[in-house]
Amino acid sequence: MKTIRSKDNPLVKELAGLAHSARVRKKSGLTVLDGLHLVSSYLDTGAALETLCIAESAAGGAEVATLLARDRLGAAHVLADNLMAALSGLDSPAAVIAVVRTPLSRPASDRADVLLLDNVQDPGNVGSLIRSAAAAGFQDVLATHGTAFLWSPKVLRAGQGAHFSLNLIEGADAQAFLMAYRGRSVALVAGQEGQPNLYGQDLRSPIALMIGNEGTGLGPALAAAATVRAHIPMPGRIESLNAAAAGAIALFECVRQRMTISSSGKQGHRR
Repeated sequence: MKTIRSKDNPLVKELAGLAHSARVRKKSGLTVLDGLHLVSSYLDTGAALETLCIAESAAGGAEVATLLARDRLGAAHVLADNLMAALSGLDSPAAVIAVVRTPLSRPASDRADVLLLDNVQDPGNVGSLIRSAAAAGFQDVLATHGTAFLWSPKVLRAGQGAHFSLNLIEGADAQAFLMAYRGRSVALVAGQEGQPNLYGQDLRSPIALMIGNEGTGLGPALAAAATVRAHIPMPGRIESLNAAAAGAIALFECVRQRMTISSSGKQGHRR
């Protein structure tokens, strides 16, 4: 493989557009994967890379050699380290960067576990929530307009490969989904006097768990459309939780309740 050293190289310019512009990524239908873990996780799905770029300093390393032994790598190139540093969003530039086709979504199931994100704007929160949803065994993630782009490099890095085990839907019409959904919808809301708490809810049946904006929470109409609105009890002197932390607590309360049923020998949640 020839080493590319010029920032004016057409491939480098194309990669820069994809790495730094959400508009370019959305228009092209391409996504940038930053780092060995994300690239390997994507290949594990059986899909193929469009382009693979390797940092010059990492080209002879054992991990890169293992990656190069795999199939479906697309066109492979070596880039000078300064070019990789300009493309990578990491403090320590990644050894590899890949360009892939953004996976297509399918309609969300009306009876499976769903995480619904309403105007969650921080990419780190969104990626962490996607990762927690995958770990908890949820199947679909719906994101309304205003939520951070699910396939942005920052969201992908926070997701740590979880994107590839979920059905991710951008620009979802949450109200229309809830009207057709056959499970229970649970809106996480700020605690108020008389407000039900999360741990008193039955989370064993299919659940659409709804999490809103970091500052303003769920939109009023969307919160009102939920089967139940519940808060996470916080006896300490803190007014609110980070959206990703709140979502993880709720997701794994679902897991806890279902494991309790399973261990007791009673019929549990059907997927």
